[in-house]
Amino acid sequence: MIIHILLLIVGFVVLIKGADFFVDGACGIAGNFKVSKMLIGLTIVAFGTSAPEFAVSVKSLISGNVDLVLGNVIGSNILNIFLILGISALFHSLSVKNNTVKKELPITMMITIAFAVLLSDQLFDKSLMNSFTRGDGLILVLFFGVFIYYLIAMTRNKVENEPDVVILPMKKSILYSIVGIIGIILGSHFVVDSSVAIAEALGVTERMISLTIIAFGTSLPELVTSVTATKKGEYDIAIGNVVGSNIFNIGMVVGVPVAIFGGISIVVFSYLDLLVMVIASILLFMFSFDDYKISKVEGIIFLLMFVIYYTYVVFM
Repeated sequence: MIIHILLLIVGFVVLIKGADFFVDGACGIAGNFKVSKMLIGLTIVAFGTSAPEFAVSVKSLISGNVDLVLGNVIGSNILNIFLILGISALFHSLSVKNNTVKKELPITMMITIAFAVLLSDQLFDKSLMNSFTRGDGLILVLFFGVFIYYLIAMTRNKVENEPDVVILPMKKSILYSIVGIIGIILGSHFVVDSSVAIAEALGVTERMISLTIIAFGTSLPELVTSVTATKKGEYDIAIGNVVGSNIFNIGMVVGVPVAIFGGISIVVFSYLDLLVMVIASILLFMFSFDDYKISKVEGIIFLLMFVIYYTYVVFM
């Protein structure tokens, strides 16, 4: 038991540092190509900080621990909005661009609702078991494809005149990216195996472990990145990181592995988890649409929602 706990801690450290190296390297590459900060947040930073979730998802599907896949994504998406944006908004109100409110946040809501609907077979037909088929995965991949098409359009229409963002020289950026990917893969291996072993030893369900320990651990890169970006006044990166990560989590972390490795025949989850995930994406849109910013008060509301939900998860 102690060995598994130590391996879990080591796994998280390797996972987080790997993601840290990957983000630094990827941002350096993006900066050399002179792309906007919002685009960096939505793509390189978001996808880089979501790489732990993707690695954990693939590892869990291959090893047959399917509950970890869904719990990790649902928990991470809830954490990204309620905890990460909540904490970030406490440091400074987060300005949200008009384009983000009208395009990126609606895409986030649509893919989140689609994910929840595809998981809820019994709500539409009581005779069915809740499952997530390869076809469901392909639908999410299509939604993700729309997002990628939008990002490509963004690169063609340079509407922002921002200073160059060059964090590292190109060669060093590539090296950091490679080292980061290796760390992410190794870290995910330790995290999944150790979490399953601890859950079995304690008699705790994989859902509980995935919604709490794994979701929080794999969301730490997003937390560190968004808070750091907010402190530096880079609100586009803070917002883009969370929005891009949530879309990536559903489209790539769940959609792609399921489409490739096959569906999940019996899905075990709570409808409350799905409802909270959908509510989080809707609240993010509503708060942003109201005055094109997420204020400190709204950040506190996010954090209160986080505390209420996780109190229920842990103690009920």
